[in-house]
Amino acid sequence: MSESNAVIFGCSGLSLTADEKAFFRETRPWGFILFARNIESLAQVRDLTDRLRESVGRPDAPVLIDQEGGRVQRLKPPLAPQYPSGADLGAIYRADRKAGLRAAWLLSRLHAFDLLPLGITVNCLPVLDVPAPGGHEVIGSRAYGNDPEIVAEMGKAACDGLKAGGMLPVIKHIPGHGRAGADTHYELPTVDTSRPELGARDFAPFKALAGEAMAMSAHVVFSAIDPDNPATTSRTVIDDVIRQDIGFGGLLMSDDVSMNALSGDFAQRAGAIVGAGCDVVLHCNGDPEEMRAVASVTPALSGEALRRANAVMNAFGQPDQSDEAELRREFEGLMALS
Repeated sequence: MSESNAVIFGCSGLSLTADEKAFFRETRPWGFILFARNIESLAQVRDLTDRLRESVGRPDAPVLIDQEGGRVQRLKPPLAPQYPSGADLGAIYRADRKAGLRAAWLLSRLHAFDLLPLGITVNCLPVLDVPAPGGHEVIGSRAYGNDPEIVAEMGKAACDGLKAGGMLPVIKHIPGHGRAGADTHYELPTVDTSRPELGARDFAPFKALAGEAMAMSAHVVFSAIDPDNPATTSRTVIDDVIRQDIGFGGLLMSDDVSMNALSGDFAQRAGAIVGAGCDVVLHCNGDPEEMRAVASVTPALSGEALRRANAVMNAFGQPDQSDEAELRREFEGLMALS
């Protein structure tokens, strides 16, 4: 791949402005992410993803989205069906394990039918967080359930469904957001649970899926590991927990640098993310001043980060030959039984 910087950017609207085109050409982000503000029609989204890639001169630049189902779904009706949440799928699993795993696979495969023709190649799912008593509802129904083994199994099925459709997943929010007592969009939560308990419950689904190509970090302080820094900016959490204990060897991207769980100005936040060992900084909201500050401190991908980014690009496969209408009927049948 041509040289790219260690950042994923959003854009402000339905099409690129001249300033955005020039900025992306100059800063060469590794990838892009879309939100509801970027979506009006299928043709418009396809044109936008084409223009984003054109701006960096890389026809394979990853374009990401958060299309989980439930309350986190950027592509909405009538452009895509309103899909069930992770908790809805988990309820099917608890009634019938085989049906639940099939539903998780099918939903991801259907996401790929919706997204890949639009030029979107990475879906930021599955949510592998395991909610615990006192955890904030920012995760809530996005989780498959409260049992780490169920979460891991359902997460693997979701990953496999995306990959069968020619897309890649992002496991999130590593090493675990389920105990966080606050919404990290607004404030920084601290989890005081012991490291052995975290390892047995919160970290377990990530360890089970440590071979996936991409993961998104949690803006959560784990006081038993690093009382001073959230996982996203903690060299200790990234090296000792994510890389060593969990064994994740793929591309580690931050959660959104704009979230108020992080402190400092945007250059300080992005610098701390890179300094802690995240491979890529994620900036979502399309604000040009914030993006310039982030870009000022994000380096070109090199060394292990470049190797991991290249491994992501090599992990994309061709979609299988599944019949879309048949899979949609099967999925609707499973949901009707839930």
